[in-house]
Amino acid sequence: MPGLRSWGRALGVASPEKDLAMTKPAKAVQRRKRSKAAAPSPKTRTRPAPAPLTKLAQLEAALSTKTGATIPDLMALTNWQAHSVRGALAGALKKRGLAISSERINGERRYRVAR
Repeated sequence: MPGLRSWGRALGVASPEKDLAMTKPAKAVQRRKRSKAAAPSPKTRTRPAPAPLTKLAQLEAALSTKTGATIPDLMALTNWQAHSVRGALAGALKKRGLAISSERINGERRYRVAR
């Protein structure tokens, strides 16, 4: 039984030139040409956006402010639970060489980077 291409050729629907013209390598070449043409020139390229701060960097920035931060502030900032925030203060930030001080002000314990 003849295939669909041969039936199409017999009926004059599809021509052999079209079948040969759009082979896979030709399509790949067309895609490559399109992608190169769409690429911006070196002068118009923009720098990629800077990477967002890591959660530890966000903690460090919050603790470096003049007033420091409370555990609930740091929990809201990082979406971590209280024990995770305390663990980061006691472990990861100390490993970075930061001295963390805490003091109770108006019934709230505030943490900040000791200067």
